[in-house]
Parts: sequence; C-alpha cells; structure tokens
Amino acid sequence: MKAILFDEPCNADKLYIGEFPKPEVGEEEILVEVKAAALNRADILQRLGKYPPPLGASPVLGLEIAGTVAEVGSKVFKWKTGDKVFGLIPGGGYAQYAVIHEEMAMKIPDNLTFEQAAAIPEAFLTAYQAIVWLAELKPAEYILIHAGASGVGTAAIQLAGEIGAKIIITASAEKHFICKELGAEVLIDYKSQNFREVVMRTTNDYGVDVVIDFIGANYFNDNIESLARDGRLILLATLSGGKVKEFDVRQILSKRLKIIGSTLRSRSLEYQIKLTKDFKQFAYEKISSGKIKPVIDKVYDWKDVAQAHMRMEENKNIGKIVLKIN
Repeated sequence: MKAILFDEPCNADKLYIGEFPKPEVGEEEILVEVKAAALNRADILQRLGKYPPPLGASPVLGLEIAGTVAEVGSKVFKWKTGDKVFGLIPGGGYAQYAVIHEEMAMKIPDNLTFEQAAAIPEAFLTAYQAIVWLAELKPAEYILIHAGASGVGTAAIQLAGEIGAKIIITASAEKHFICKELGAEVLIDYKSQNFREVVMRTTNDYGVDVVIDFIGANYFNDNIESLARDGRLILLATLSGGKVKEFDVRQILSKRLKIIGSTLRSRSLEYQIKLTKDFKQFAYEKISSGKIKPVIDKVYDWKDVAQAHMRMEENKNIGKIVLKIN
C-alpha cells in the first residue's frame, strides 16, 4: 500500500508518499480503507523524533481515521465489509489502509463526511477524558480552556457546554469568533491579556474550578493562582516546556487542589475502549443531530502533507487539519 513516510527525524518537507507493508488484521480487528486522516501535535513530535509510537504500534504517522471496512478479523461480528467507520488508533493513519480494534471503531453518522468524521476521535476523546473522567466537571462550574481554538479546545468547549459549565478560553484574538460560536462566554487574548487577571475579575476573585492546559511551564503559576478552592488542573501537554523555576507548593494544600497529568495514546486498549464507549453514550446522538460538531480548519490532499504539517507548526489552524487519502 501507499503511506506517508519519513526516513529519519526531519522537517515537514521531507515527508513523502512511498510503499509500506499493508497491515495484517488481528482476530478482533478490522482493516479500514482510509479515506481521511487528521493531524495531531503528536504527529509532528513523532516526525521530529521526540515522541516514539507505543510498543507494537505502526511507525506510520496518524492517530485518527475515517474510511470503509475492507476486511474483518475472524472473531469480528460487529462490522462487515463496506461499513463506514471512524476511530482512534495508536498509529498508521497516514496510509491507504489501517487496522483498528472492532470496539474502538464507531459508525460514521449519516450527516458527516469522511473528513468530518476523521476530525473527531483524538480531539473529542482527549477532551472527554479530561473534562468528564479526570476533572469531573459539574454544571455551573467555571472552566478555563487554554488553546480554545485548537482541535481539542473546540471539542472541550462543546462538551463543557453540554454539561452546563461557564466557559472561559484563551486564544489569539483572531480565533475568538469560533470559540464564541461554540459557546465560550469569556474570551481572553493570551497575547495581550493576563489570563489570571481576567479570570479573577470575571469570577469576582472566586477563580475557576477546572483548568484544561496544553502549555505547561509558562502557564503553571498563573493556572494555580486562577484555580478556586478544590480546583482541578488537567495538564495534557507542555508546549512551552516542562520546568517551572519557582513554585510555592503550599497553594496546593491551602486550596486543596488536584493536579492531574494525562496522555491518551499510551493508555491500555481496555482503557481506550471504555473511554470510547462512554464518549459514544454521551455524545454520539448529539453528533448525529449536529448539536456537537467537529471544527475543520482545512482539508489537504495527502500529497500536500508538508503544507498541512507546517500550518499546524505555525499555529495557524482553527480546529482540525485533515488529510484526504487517495
């Protein structure tokens, strides 16, 4: 089969379409003819040699796919050839074919294209895990979502809105419109405003109950100071680095804070299956009705994968970047 490949850690312009062995289908897996795959920061880090795939995963980039079932494993009875599916995989999405466990695959709703479906799995499962499983967000609580216009950010805004939370986001000013459209109430331009000051002013010095953060070191102190008593900080990435120079740990005690770090790709298959099932129960009908929707920044033909990666590296995207696989 054809797949997007790279020979060693490299810049985006070294990605190319080449020949790669077609994956073999396990007993409980399905082989998907991939029609669309979405980009993630993990793809960029893996390309740069900073994020190796989990043991046993395909070395080909790509964590979320949409396509049609081409073959089913010997113990698969849930799916048949021709079914339209989408889902999260540990790697191998930038290819003509990919395998996925039958319980990780979801049926593509009739109202979604392959490109729209591919934009859902990683962003929404990551956001759902952070907001529902880890933060246990409740109605009327305040939540601060950093990188609100990112793929996970746009998913998190919608999920928090369904729960009934009060939503504050950070994003560059030119991206605020989509966050507001999705339900964010307070919009902070991280380039010109101090988010802690806006948070405390907005909440009458109460603070927020939950922070969803991807930035890491540069935001850590202000995140802690922005949290209310019994607040929860969910750390999903460290885009600004991982080392905090000075921090008074007594704030954790006095405020009774929870600081939770989490990844999804390295989780066990059993964990990911349970998360997928929980997410489907919470959101599938809302997606099917259009109440919850993936936000797509741009769709690229997969031969233009270098441009797609560069757009994400330059933080130009609003929502997800998708590759159309031919």
